[in-house]
Amino acid sequence: MPFQVFLHILTAESVVALMTMHPDYSFLHKATSKKFSAVIEELYAYGNKKGNCGLPLISQEFYDNVHVHAAELDSAIISSCDFKFTYLGFKTLEKSYLLRCNGRIVECPQHLFMRVTVAIHGLNLPGVLLTYELMSCRFFVLSSPTLLNAGSPHSQLSSCFLLNIKEDSIEGVFDTLKDCTVISKSASRIGMSLHTTSASGSYVPKTNGYSSGTVPFLKLFDARIQYIEGNVEQPEAMMVYLEPWHADILDFLELKKNHGKEEARAPHLFCALWIPDLFMRHVEADKNWSLFCPQTVPGLSNVHGSAFDVLYNQYEVEGCTQMVVPARQIWFAALNSQIEMSGPFFLYKDSINEKLNQKNLGTIQSSNLCMEIVQYTSPDEVAVCNLASLVLPSFIDGSCLDFGKLHEVSKAIIDIDHYPVAEAKHSNLRHRLIGLGVQGLADIFIALRVPFKSPEARVLNIQIFETIYHGALEASMELACIDGPYRTWRGSPAEQGMLQYDLWGITPMNLWDWASLKHQIASNGLRNSLLTISMSTVLTSQILGFSESSKPYTSNMYSWHVLAGEFQVVCPQLLQDLVELGIWNDDMKNMILAHNGSLQNICGIPQHIKEVYKTVWEIQQEALLDLAADQAPFICQSQSQSLYLQAPTISQLTNMHFYVWRKGLKTGTYHLWTRTLSQLIQFTMDQKMNIIDDPMSSMTDTSSSTGSYDSNIYSLDSGGYYLQGDSNIACAT
Repeated sequence: MPFQVFLHILTAESVVALMTMHPDYSFLHKATSKKFSAVIEELYAYGNKKGNCGLPLISQEFYDNVHVHAAELDSAIISSCDFKFTYLGFKTLEKSYLLRCNGRIVECPQHLFMRVTVAIHGLNLPGVLLTYELMSCRFFVLSSPTLLNAGSPHSQLSSCFLLNIKEDSIEGVFDTLKDCTVISKSASRIGMSLHTTSASGSYVPKTNGYSSGTVPFLKLFDARIQYIEGNVEQPEAMMVYLEPWHADILDFLELKKNHGKEEARAPHLFCALWIPDLFMRHVEADKNWSLFCPQTVPGLSNVHGSAFDVLYNQYEVEGCTQMVVPARQIWFAALNSQIEMSGPFFLYKDSINEKLNQKNLGTIQSSNLCMEIVQYTSPDEVAVCNLASLVLPSFIDGSCLDFGKLHEVSKAIIDIDHYPVAEAKHSNLRHRLIGLGVQGLADIFIALRVPFKSPEARVLNIQIFETIYHGALEASMELACIDGPYRTWRGSPAEQGMLQYDLWGITPMNLWDWASLKHQIASNGLRNSLLTISMSTVLTSQILGFSESSKPYTSNMYSWHVLAGEFQVVCPQLLQDLVELGIWNDDMKNMILAHNGSLQNICGIPQHIKEVYKTVWEIQQEALLDLAADQAPFICQSQSQSLYLQAPTISQLTNMHFYVWRKGLKTGTYHLWTRTLSQLIQFTMDQKMNIIDDPMSSMTDTSSSTGSYDSNIYSLDSGGYYLQGDSNIACAT
């Protein structure tokens, strides 16, 4: 390593040690004298260093587009914006996003943003410059696959893919396996439904044999992940979905456990239940529940709501049942697995299908890895979604939020892409799917001095998501005026005058003119079938230095690991507040560390500061779920909603899940996060959440494992635990 480079790293890591002394020390600008066009020239000329076969890092089309407007693009770069990154954010970019030649980084963050915008807009120079300015000024950021792949020969910008098994046969299984492998090459994540796969022991007419069931089938996909992880930049991850009436459901719930027979485990997969309302009612009433093989109950996975109830009961009467168990046996098995392994995750089938603008296409059967994307899939149609998150703190103007600017930026839309399999291109061109979400809601509340559990927070929360939804709809309508509505517009709820809030039975606030927009949509249609979303933003939030999605902070201080050692990083807004109050010093820093990043039991900190800086562990989950329910009428798809409980019991989880279900939310839970006893902070659940008054509510957990979670460790997607600074990044957004 050249001495100058070593000196630079040593200096930077010395600076990071001072980050708890004053926030200004955390900013680092790695200077580069190269123009954007010169960087692209070098990337284009770069060959495979092992075989020297001349493999470029960028595509010919991208290279040509840059050189058409090289001077304009070079002059548009705002180098000073690199100073806005913290050292932590910069190191994340350096490790995984900034392109290298022979191991040497050749682009700075501003070059990365310009590369992305040119990949999106091509020769549309005004579009390139506008989008670059908005990204450079941190008004919004695109997802990890977009940042990683923009401009590359396989410029696949989409984050998530959803698919069904092509056919319940050997040929269908391996065709699906191939599609999943091709998709994974581009750092995208996969969600797959299993509802039509034959149950264990069921007769197979084609071979005159008997099915081995879903577990051996899933072992194939588990092995695929192990192979792929050594061949891609980001670790592979995949979610599989099963309805609770499937005869293999109890084996499915054991897949992730870290004990038991190895042949019955698939540790690299993530599992979720696709839950119909009928099952929840059976659990609540403590009724028996029938299990079927999909081959004996055709069409059951393709119906929802009352149609599902009728068909399920009909198949029971006809004697198609393979097994009958108490509904609560399945429920307890699922909850014990959640306590032990953080999953399976829950989504509510009927809520999704009743409140989705794609309900005219057919029954939605699965979601993605992080539970926020819900779209129509079929054997010949792979759903795909492009994600972008609005950076809410960038819209603060003085002591208020600039809703006009938020509305304006919400109209930014990705409209070009490359698709790894033909079925995905077919789906996206038919339905035009995007996902516009947020990050930094906690930072907004902190800046405006609004505690998460307050009436003001609920109003502001609604105004933010209503503004984004209105802006996205308006932009989609304007695109439809030019290019026409998306191909499957006819028959959709929106075509019939029903927007998302209508499907929820909610009346929006008077912040925007909804009547006029509805009239314009009726006349012109929409270019996109789905627009808004609330996704996980762990990595991009780490890059920009803001809170994840619409979640509170998990801690006000956490650890950062680099070559020079371990350092403590404090929430910058809190640090500024404590400095202004004159109470920030080494003693205060050590007190916050001793309390695991909590302020609640530290003397000398004003109560109003404690209220604003409550962590997710100190806020009643009911309050967070109420905020999610307030957002939902303005979210086209769903929300990556996790639950945070110190040491959960079966009764706590039951009450929590039923509270979510009765709220009508589409996602029941993504991760269940728990904490070890040594980290427990005073946490109470509102008594209103004790909603099931029967023996089930008083049951206690007997699991030997709590699935402990450290506040100094961030979870990146479903890829496991990730220490700050670890190179094993496992998040698609």
